[in-house]
Amino acid sequence: MTGNDSVVLRVAGRPVGRYVTRPELRARLSPRPYLHPVTTLAGTAVTELSPADHTHHLGVGVAVPDVEGFNFWGGRTYVRDRGPTELDNHGSQRHAAYQLRDPDGFVEELRWVAAPGELLRERRTVAATGLTDTAWALDFTFSLTNVTGEPLSLGSPATNGRPGAAYGGFFWRARKEETAPDVLTADAEGESEVHGRTADWIALTGSTWTLVFAGATERTRRDPWFVRTAAYPGVGSSLAHTDRLPVPPGETVVRRIVTVVADGRLDRTEAAALVRKAVSP
Repeated sequence: MTGNDSVVLRVAGRPVGRYVTRPELRARLSPRPYLHPVTTLAGTAVTELSPADHTHHLGVGVAVPDVEGFNFWGGRTYVRDRGPTELDNHGSQRHAAYQLRDPDGFVEELRWVAAPGELLRERRTVAATGLTDTAWALDFTFSLTNVTGEPLSLGSPATNGRPGAAYGGFFWRARKEETAPDVLTADAEGESEVHGRTADWIALTGSTWTLVFAGATERTRRDPWFVRTAAYPGVGSSLAHTDRLPVPPGETVVRRIVTVVADGRLDRTEAAALVRKAVSP
């Protein structure tokens, strides 16, 4: 599954995440760099890699199911009036270079390549920061630039006709346990109440851990959250929720998500306080 080129993220010298730069993956998984395993400070794993229910879920990363018709998410493609369909349309995210590479983070350049060639150029900035003795934050920014000279747009199964499936963008496949995790925001609780809605932060709580996701820019905060708990545990952003997201030639889409990774089960007050600390200037 994995190649040999990886980066280990550390907080105060403690390893908390492994970033695989050049994974060895089949085409239908839409090969792309990913973070796995990601752990709490106590060492509890909070990601999954290629689980049986969705083999194309790869820890933490960026994935888009429709870039001008090409699949950078993995698995089947949702086709209007046909449903999920196996297509030979998979792209890959290829590591180009590191501009910075330190124990607590990196800045990376990637090329999003499909059959016609390079479609997008990405600059990815990832940093790990300690917050408390039991919590740290993963700061993840990605910038996608259209390098084709022609208009591009980003879509999702929702924009292609599948209601409620507006996934695409930052995505975190969390650890699956015997009991589905709880999910809440500052004023709502439960998958049906938080999925597809905007919120400054959203918390996913497992048996002994909590993940709190926050959109850290004005534009990111306007993206609805994609949330799953019953079928599998996962949280991501929705770049194309109801309409395709246009990316004109030379233009750039930028998003920043900060995730608090905590030991224990946080309540609303604790989650909100850690988010404030994580995203403060």
